Amino acid sequence: MVGGMEKVKVRFERLDDRFAGTDGDEWMERLFADGRWTEGPAYFPAGRYLVFSDIPNDRVLRWDETTGAVGVLTQPAGYANGHTVDRQGRLVSCEHGNRRVSRVEHDGTVTVLADRVDGKRLNSPNDVVERADGSVWFTDPSYGIDSDYEGHRSPSEVDGCHVYRCDPASGALTVVADDFERPNGLAFSADEETLYIVDTRRSHIRRFTVDGDALTGGEVFATCDAGSFDGLRLDATGRVWAAAHDGLHCFAPDGTLLGKLLVPEIVSNLTFGGPKLNHLFITATTSVYTLRVNVNGCRYPR
Repeated sequence: MVGGMEKVKVRFERLDDRFAGTDGDEWMERLFADGRWTEGPAYFPAGRYLVFSDIPNDRVLRWDETTGAVGVLTQPAGYANGHTVDRQGRLVSCEHGNRRVSRVEHDGTVTVLADRVDGKRLNSPNDVVERADGSVWFTDPSYGIDSDYEGHRSPSEVDGCHVYRCDPASGALTVVADDFERPNGLAFSADEETLYIVDTRRSHIRRFTVDGDALTGGEVFATCDAGSFDGLRLDATGRVWAAAHDGLHCFAPDGTLLGKLLVPEIVSNLTFGGPKLNHLFITATTSVYTLRVNVNGCRYPR
């Protein structure tokens, strides 16, 4: 313990000269250590706080940047997994247990954005991003219905694990990718012309071109050399940061693995926060870690 909070020595591993200078604090702070499987970090700049999920314990927690306190925001929470903060400052969540994507309005009411496609229940929405036009894009693997550990064991009603787009005006769902085994984390490039999507079962990231409301391409962008990938974020230079079993992997826009930030637990997800988007938050198995880095996150998602 250092200064009343547990600290973990930071270890950046450079694998390419283009990763030179990518570092930050000497120590990572462990903000929270009482989860079963933490996920879905999302940073609220207006309130200066982070929300994250502890899926098997069916709760969403909140870390207050001004006080350092962690408390329960919602429990039960529909076995919520991934979150994002939309451009109006509202929390958008993927709920395994309720098999839906929901949004918390400014008055605290909850709007269901998506729970069925062609009259059939979704599997268990996993991760979500918003595009500048207000459309919501999310992945729908089966983790929440495979067992009772992080949802409710149930048969699938749809024909696979797909990636969807939810229209902001009509609420209609469109399948934008249907050839994944287990789609998981996803993130747009800054210009929103590219969408990166993880297929966890296949241990790789695919890269799609955004063609209006549809996707084209889908070639493999990067393959994981330590377990499998989970959540994704981009930094301001267009590099892709991916959660893996040994930490965070950083890829150049050409797909080259530049380096890693090694973390002592299996990492599920990450986000950039703070007023300069250089405050890195990492959800990893039982814990949430944070450090300041000398790179800045892409403005969206949070």
